[in-house]
Amino acid sequence: MKLRGLYAITDSQLLAGKFLSYVEAALEGGVTLLQYRDKGSDESRRLREATALLKLCEQYKTRLIINDDAELASRLGVGVHLGQTDGSLTLARTILGREAIVGATCHGSLELAEQAKADGASYVAFGRFFTSNTKPDAPAIALEILEQARARFHLPIAVIGGVTLENAPQLVAHGADLLAVVHGLFGADTTQEVTRRARAFNALLKRA
Repeated sequence: MKLRGLYAITDSQLLAGKFLSYVEAALEGGVTLLQYRDKGSDESRRLREATALLKLCEQYKTRLIINDDAELASRLGVGVHLGQTDGSLTLARTILGREAIVGATCHGSLELAEQAKADGASYVAFGRFFTSNTKPDAPAIALEILEQARARFHLPIAVIGGVTLENAPQLVAHGADLLAVVHGLFGADTTQEVTRRARAFNALLKRA
């Protein structure tokens, strides 16, 4: 599966009051994958928001991924991203079928990535590489892990954790295919700025 480009990830607090307008602005600038990430317990709201995102993604031909909830992903017929404590990747693959995108958090571990690949992951995600608002306590990992992963796996490699337009070129140079971005994309004052940032992230990957 060819997955390369901007991987936009939503944040309920950051996007409060401007959720769909900012997401659409990002899609306007080009998004390969959009992850709906919401740790709240209100299932009806999560279904409503994810359904609205799916409609937008279909308009822009973007693939929607649900964070940590294979059941919701199954209801909508979309992909899922699982952390190390978020359930079985093999089970998610069984539930969602062969065509679905199933991603796995691997932190800084090639062994976890190896296991994820064996369990049917569509891509492996490494991070954090830089200071992150979303995961401030996660240990930082070295850029060299990307080169090692690139040499070892024939899977798309996603990078997450404090990714900005300033530091993203280093990640792309070391082998990243998908730039997973939250604040670096959505922490903008206007929808126009969100679109500009999305285009700029994509341009970095096209040049590589």
